[in-house]
Amino acid sequence: MATLYTHRSQNINKTWLLVAVFLAVVIGLGYFLAYIYQSPGILTIAIVFAVFMNILGYWYSDKIALSMAKAVPADPAQYPVLNNTVENLAITAGLPKPAVYIIPDMAPNAFATGRDAKHASVAVTQGLLDMMTQTELEGVLAHELSHIGNRDILLQSMVAVLVGFVSIIANIFTRSLWLGGGRRDDNEGQGGNILAIVGIVFIVLSPIIATLIQLAISRKREYLADASGALLTRYPEGLASALEKISAYGRPMKTANNATAHMYISNPFGARVGNGIAQLFMTHPPAEKRIAILRDMKS
Repeated sequence: MATLYTHRSQNINKTWLLVAVFLAVVIGLGYFLAYIYQSPGILTIAIVFAVFMNILGYWYSDKIALSMAKAVPADPAQYPVLNNTVENLAITAGLPKPAVYIIPDMAPNAFATGRDAKHASVAVTQGLLDMMTQTELEGVLAHELSHIGNRDILLQSMVAVLVGFVSIIANIFTRSLWLGGGRRDDNEGQGGNILAIVGIVFIVLSPIIATLIQLAISRKREYLADASGALLTRYPEGLASALEKISAYGRPMKTANNATAHMYISNPFGARVGNGIAQLFMTHPPAEKRIAILRDMKS
């Protein structure tokens, strides 16, 4: 029987394996571009632009996400249970208490944001507060605090930089094909021509590959936050029960947005059941699978 610790360790290893594959894709992309083009300046400009835009987004991601969700500060006098629960869990996790926000939406959901533990925020919907028992609320908040403790914002920002880099380079290359750019060497032989063709196919498909890896990392971080949250509360059933209620609600949030969908504990567009290839394009693992894993855990 799997334990809380083995689930957490397995998810950490799988996440970093995906990051390693992602880096390999980026390195491969750079290799083929270096082969097809003889101008490394294009790569330099693209890298600088992608890094700048994503660092800017990382620095202000919390303000952007909270604004898009129409979240407002949760007054401790008005929401004493919520604030006290966040504070107690933060102490247990060894984290500073994050800023607490309320999203005026009846769809049960929550997310954490912030560039590090000292600048973190947790936002929950009014619907979540109304629907959850105390142990279920603790499970959800422990999950969100685990995202902060696991430095998921940093990891997602790093991945976003890579996705941005891949997308920009692929776009530049695709446009250049229409203009007749690229390597021209009649003496390179059949092997070189085959390598060039493989490189072109790889570059054109690379944004899709990058996005799929990004989504896979997002799903693995949800599994990791589930395991870490269960480890924090020592009561996996609390989060499992909360996820049951959230997935059963089904209806989307009023402020659902593709740019921030991956941040929430559950898809803000409503529960979506995916099978086979469809699961590769999901920001979150299937709720049924998450619940089953949580209920299989033994402390």
